Amino acid sequence: MLVVVVAALFGSLVVGSRTTDEASLTPKLALDLEGGTQLILTPRTTDGSEITDEDIGQAISIMRQRVDASGVAEAEITSQGSNNIVVGLPGSPDDETIALVGQSANLAFRPVLTAGGASPIDPQAWDEQQEQQQGQDGQGEDEQGQSDQDGEGSDQSGEQAPPSQEEIERAAREASDSDGDGELSDQPAAEPQNSSDMNWITEQVSYDYFVLDCADPANRGAGEQDAPGQPIVACSQDGSQKFILGPTALTGEHLTSASSGQEVNQQGMSTGRWAVNLQFDDTGADVFGRFSERLLNMQPPQNQFAIVLDGLVISNAQMNSAIYDGRAQITGDSFTAETSATLANQLNFGSLPIDFEIQSQEQISATLGTEQLSRGILAGLIGAGLVVIYMLWQYRGLGLLSVASLVLAGVITYGAIALMSWLVGYRLSLPGVVGLIVAVGITADSFIVYFERIRDEVREGRTLAAAVDHGWPRARRTILASDVVNFTAAAVLYLLAVGGVQGFAFTLGLVTIVDLVVVLGFTHPVMLLLVRTRFFGGGHKLSGLEPESLGATSATYRGRGQFRRSQPARRPAPERELVGARSAATAGGAGAAAPAEGISTEAASPASAASPDEADRPAREPLPPAVDEDGRRLTIAERRARQRKRAAEAARANDGDSADRPAGEPPDAAPETTASDTAPGTSADAESDKPSGEASDEDGER
Repeated sequence: MLVVVVAALFGSLVVGSRTTDEASLTPKLALDLEGGTQLILTPRTTDGSEITDEDIGQAISIMRQRVDASGVAEAEITSQGSNNIVVGLPGSPDDETIALVGQSANLAFRPVLTAGGASPIDPQAWDEQQEQQQGQDGQGEDEQGQSDQDGEGSDQSGEQAPPSQEEIERAAREASDSDGDGELSDQPAAEPQNSSDMNWITEQVSYDYFVLDCADPANRGAGEQDAPGQPIVACSQDGSQKFILGPTALTGEHLTSASSGQEVNQQGMSTGRWAVNLQFDDTGADVFGRFSERLLNMQPPQNQFAIVLDGLVISNAQMNSAIYDGRAQITGDSFTAETSATLANQLNFGSLPIDFEIQSQEQISATLGTEQLSRGILAGLIGAGLVVIYMLWQYRGLGLLSVASLVLAGVITYGAIALMSWLVGYRLSLPGVVGLIVAVGITADSFIVYFERIRDEVREGRTLAAAVDHGWPRARRTILASDVVNFTAAAVLYLLAVGGVQGFAFTLGLVTIVDLVVVLGFTHPVMLLLVRTRFFGGGHKLSGLEPESLGATSATYRGRGQFRRSQPARRPAPERELVGARSAATAGGAGAAAPAEGISTEAASPASAASPDEADRPAREPLPPAVDEDGRRLTIAERRARQRKRAAEAARANDGDSADRPAGEPPDAAPETTASDTAPGTSADAESDKPSGEASDEDGER
């Protein structure tokens, strides 16, 4: 699966680099690494009014919005002192982008002529509509036949790919060409009577409306300086709607103030709804009064007015009453304290007669950035090398798996950054490089958690295959929790920070996702394959899974992933002879080799003597209780540890007893008896009283 992902990443980059000029196999670099252009702007007001810190902050926000909409990523826009704004544009920006940054804000009140969704025209829906109209004009098709055709068209539409730009433009041209002459006119069909007249919608305006896709941020026209006396096509600020707006009815210079607060009714009581209050000057109050009176008697959406800032509709409100005193109020169910305050700030900034004067413009050399990039890469290689050395030293053969996982994560991350540089204009900054270096440790930490979990399972007495099966779910929970925390921190940092810090947070969050994908899709599946091999599954000392080195000694491990109980060391049994046999030998001398009466010197029969395997096997020590003396519940690992401790203490006690016995005296020897005191039987009868774990004399002599 990951092979397909890597092939898709770099395959798309190769195809893109050969078909377009924007795609490349190397990521684009930001201002601090590549160099670029730096502008220092000073705001000036035409009426001599004072510029506040809030105005500077709003100006920076508007500039950043303009730059982002122009496709320039990783631009640095900050304030310098109390009056200057520093704008850094990476690469070689064109004159249009530089002019876009320095132009003043444009606030206007326009009537809404048409409103709709953000998507462009659907060519297939337009063709079906035309076919239906032709069928209704009497082309010889009955209603049933037309219904069948519609059904077939619907079935085909579900299988067709999204329309191309050429198909959209073709359908938009056909829908806009009202006179059918094949040309798009930019002149009204009749002389408009006011700014709300629908005659302002010309064929060219209709065409622009049909092809506009407001879901694409690049098409939202941020910073566009529209003509006040002409209709325009504009998007909402969030890209959810698009509009055809009539000529400007009122400019922002007539707005004296805007504030947010809770709505108050005629009795002076708060309604609990948030509102934005507008105050116009005398000229603005007169114009807005006539404007509101006209909109009040129109049908939706023509009864709405749009507030346009830098070519974007920041508000489209419906007129509920005529306002002649110059004090308007905008309300809405979706208004909150934050959104209403934001709209008020935008209105205040847009109403300022403010221009930006370029104090200086200079090129930033890429020499320093190249040196910083080379040092950052060197630091990353040193850090990765140290991680590799540690993994190989600590985990031996398993370290090779971690190195392979690190390499795969690096390849996927590099491909993702290069792809985003092509598709969304992302640029890698020095803080982003720092984020990549920090992420090496995060990725290695996931492997360490997994490997240590497997080792813990081996120490608890599981086979290697069972250790992987039982250890993976526990390690996976830990890895998921760690990555979720890291990604959440990166997301919060990205949302709250600006500039270079966002680059650090972005790469940190990206590598966290890649780490999770690699561990789930590569490290664990490969580990399942490795435990089936002789090198890893057999517990080779260089595999990193040798049970003896992990604490699972020979008392539990018997090779090839199998376990057994420990066996005490076998000592040679002391030489012993029966009392009766010694008496007989004394009485008969050297020739009296026959056994005494009633005494059998033959070995015990197989039925009465324990087999060697059974004799060597110690008695099984039962597991301790599941609850200790203090009432605490013990885990299986703790119970097994106590079981091993008791067995070790018992073995030491047996060794002490053997050391205290006189030489030649057998363990648990009975008092010396005569032949007459002994019940008729064999030597095995005497040995039957021995503990089950000890071998008979005959077995020892054999």
